[in-house]
Amino acid sequence: MTDFENYQSPFSWRYGTDAMRRLWSEQYKRLLWRQIWVALSEVQAEYRLVTSAQTADLRAHMDEVDLPRALAIEEEIKHDLMAEVRTFAEQAKLGGGIIHLGATSMDVEDNADALRLRRSLELTLGNLVSLLEILNKLITQYADTPLIAYTHLQPAEPSTLGYRLAMYAQDLLEDYKTLKDQRASIRGKGFKGAVGTGASYAELIGRENLDEFERKLSCKLDLPFYPVAAQTYPRKQDYAILASLAGLGQSLYKMAFDFRLLQSPSIGEVSEPFGSRQVGSSAMPFKRNPIQAEKIDSLGRYLASLPRVAWDNAANSILERTLDDSANRRILLPEAFLAMDEMLKTAIELLSGLRVDGKALKRNLDMYGPFAATERVLMAVVKAGANRQETHERIRSYSMKAWDAVQAGEPNSLEDALSTDVEIKKFLSEEQLHALMAYESHMGNAPERARQLVAQIEEEIKNKVEAR
Repeated sequence: MTDFENYQSPFSWRYGTDAMRRLWSEQYKRLLWRQIWVALSEVQAEYRLVTSAQTADLRAHMDEVDLPRALAIEEEIKHDLMAEVRTFAEQAKLGGGIIHLGATSMDVEDNADALRLRRSLELTLGNLVSLLEILNKLITQYADTPLIAYTHLQPAEPSTLGYRLAMYAQDLLEDYKTLKDQRASIRGKGFKGAVGTGASYAELIGRENLDEFERKLSCKLDLPFYPVAAQTYPRKQDYAILASLAGLGQSLYKMAFDFRLLQSPSIGEVSEPFGSRQVGSSAMPFKRNPIQAEKIDSLGRYLASLPRVAWDNAANSILERTLDDSANRRILLPEAFLAMDEMLKTAIELLSGLRVDGKALKRNLDMYGPFAATERVLMAVVKAGANRQETHERIRSYSMKAWDAVQAGEPNSLEDALSTDVEIKKFLSEEQLHALMAYESHMGNAPERARQLVAQIEEEIKNKVEAR
């Protein structure tokens, strides 16, 4: 039960999912520590440093995390990992005396963090696949649906809704590949002792056995290890992961920002789902604010700031290790994943309930589409023998008058004006001009390319990463 009488991080209850919160919980972290201690004892038993009975005792009590007891001990000794060692040892009377033999704290903590990072990326990738699947359906549904595209926030030329959605999907597909590679490359520190030389383990099992010792632990934990590490694994790994998360955040931010713009009544082509009892504003009962898209952008802005902290942790890790990364990593890593967790969850909800206003799409296209067709008319008239500069000025003059009319709320009269122009009619029949002004078809091969991307995404995610 969340204690609302004391400060709670919004990530404790408002943002993120229970599955991601569990991975970054104190309970789960200590369970991983215990699993690592058990794996260490099992491998040490092969070298006759501990007995099978001691190892079995540890495994029997491995899941009995007792946070109140561990925190009480930590209050006295001021060391969280050693407090967990003592708590575990109190429970496992036979095996307790050999817990953490030869290890330094980061042999346990960094390997546990590597496992959490990998599992967090698996959850993230699973949510990203769900989002891509929803986008694929929308792209397919609207591949041929025409709209007016914008450059410089000004109406430009026709495109399709499916092709616009494909822009977002293509970015997200790149993020998927990047995060998938990041997940596959995650490595733990291994078991190398206080400064990474393995000296403490060499004292126990002999220098000649160190490589095989680590190989066995790597297999047990199903975790590759860095061949070279100091007291910690290189903090460059944290930076690479957070930078990749921020890259995904960038893609979601752009998509959400566009949706915020498109939901404005002046454009009004799409809108996020809005419940029948949802309140948009405490002061203005009519408001339908784009709160889902705004939340994505708000969390994305925060997420984008976090790689800088991870950069400093890596750059300022002096010599074999300093402790000035420890406190912020307790916040940095979970909040980065929980922020992304909420962003993806919200994007899935937004796209699953996305409302497309076909009338608004047509209205905007009819309003501005004729301007986009003027280049086709210019080329055809000049090709038929007209003076290019004179024709350009003639079309420009009609276009400016039509633009003023549109801004005044009147229909776009450009096509009618061009079709009755005496000079233009010398080179084009009225039927030819109307065919050239059919702006809905002036979209190149956008529908085909949108569908090609759908096929590419389907191929890429068919062997999706499953969370362990």
